[in-house]
Amino acid sequence: MPADPTAHPRRAPTGRAEFRYLLGRALPFLVIVLATLADVLTPPAERFDRLLIAAPALAAATWSAGGTAAIGALAMGATAVTAAVRGGDLDRGLLGNEAVLSVVLLAAAVTAHVRQRRETELHQVSAVAEAAQSAVLRPLPRHLGTVDLRLLYEASAACAHVGGDFYKALEVRDGVRIMIGDVQGKGLPAVEAASLLLGSFREAAYTAPDLPAIAQRLEASMARYAERAPESEAADRFSTVLLAEIPHDRPVIRLLSCGHPAPVVQRGETVETVEFSAPSVPVHLPVPVDTAFRVEEVPLGPGDRLLMFTDGVSETRDASGAFYPLERRLRAWADEPADRIPELLREDLDRFGAHGLDDDTTALLVVRDGSAAGRLIPALPPAGSLRA
Repeated sequence: MPADPTAHPRRAPTGRAEFRYLLGRALPFLVIVLATLADVLTPPAERFDRLLIAAPALAAATWSAGGTAAIGALAMGATAVTAAVRGGDLDRGLLGNEAVLSVVLLAAAVTAHVRQRRETELHQVSAVAEAAQSAVLRPLPRHLGTVDLRLLYEASAACAHVGGDFYKALEVRDGVRIMIGDVQGKGLPAVEAASLLLGSFREAAYTAPDLPAIAQRLEASMARYAERAPESEAADRFSTVLLAEIPHDRPVIRLLSCGHPAPVVQRGETVETVEFSAPSVPVHLPVPVDTAFRVEEVPLGPGDRLLMFTDGVSETRDASGAFYPLERRLRAWADEPADRIPELLREDLDRFGAHGLDDDTTALLVVRDGSAAGRLIPALPPAGSLRA
C-alpha cells in the first residue's frame, strides 16, 4: 500500500525479488572466488578452473555489457592465476581455456547489450501504459465535501495498475456522488468497459437530477457503444455498479445498487450490511430491464463509516471454502483510524484467502467528517422508490 491510502496504487518490489536480483549480481563473483579457491586448494588433477567459464554467462543476466566484459576479464585473470599456482606456463591448455573464455565473454557481452536494450524498450512501454492506466483511474482526493475517502485498490493482473474494478468520487453542487463497480471478466476488454462507464459517470454526475438518472445514463452509454462497436469484446461485458450520493446538509447517504454487493455501514462498534429491498440488475446485462430504480437512504452521521467494495472482498474464501468475515473484522477495527483500514483489509484478505489476492480487489471507505455536525439537518424518513 502507498503511504497515502487514497493515492493510485503501485506494486512495490518485494523483499524476496530484491534479494534474488542482488544474488544474481553477486553470483558471477562467487563463481570466480569459489572456483579459484577450489582449484588452488585441491590436487592439480582436479581442474575447477574450467568452471570460470560460467562467470560471464551468469553476468549477462543482470549486468550491463561493460560489466559483463569486466567480469569476463576477471575470470580470464583468475584462469591465469590458477595455472600459475599449479606451476603451469602459457601452454596450449591455458591458451585454449583463455580462448574459450574470450568467446563466451564476447557472446555474454552481446547478450547483455540486447537485454539492456529490450529492458529500455519495456520501460518506455510500461511508462506509456502507466500513464494511460492513470488516466482511466485517477487517485481519489482524501476529502470531498463533508466526507473523507480512503481507498484499497489491487488489480489482479501482474504489473497492472488497472483491472475490471473501477471507482470515482466527485463533489457536485449539493453533495458528493460516488460510483464503484466491477466489470465481468478480466483483461483489456474489462478495462475498456470500465473506462466507458467512468466517462459516462463523470458527465452524468454533475447534471443528472438523482441516482436513477445516472444509472439510466450508464445503461444508455453501454448500449450506444455496443451499437457502434459490436465487434469489441467490451461491448459484450456487463458490470455491477453501486452508486452513492451524500448530501452536504443531511446526515444520510443514498444508495442505488445495480447487482453490486451491498455496502457495510459502521457506527462505533455496530456494523450492519445495508439491505436493498429491490436491487436493479447489472448494467448492460442482456436481459429485459425494468426502468424502475429504488434508492435506499441510510443514516450517515458525523464519524459514521460506510465501506463500499467489490466481490474481490466479499467472495474471498479460505482453504475450507468459508467466505471472508468482513463485518466481524470491521467490528474488531472499530477503534482503528480510517487511514489504517485499507491497509489492514488488504493484509487480512491476503492472509485469509486460499490463494491470496487473486482477483481485482477494491474497497472504498466513506467517513462522514465530524466537523460537519453543525451544518447537517436531521434526517427525514427514507426516500422510498424512485423512477428514472
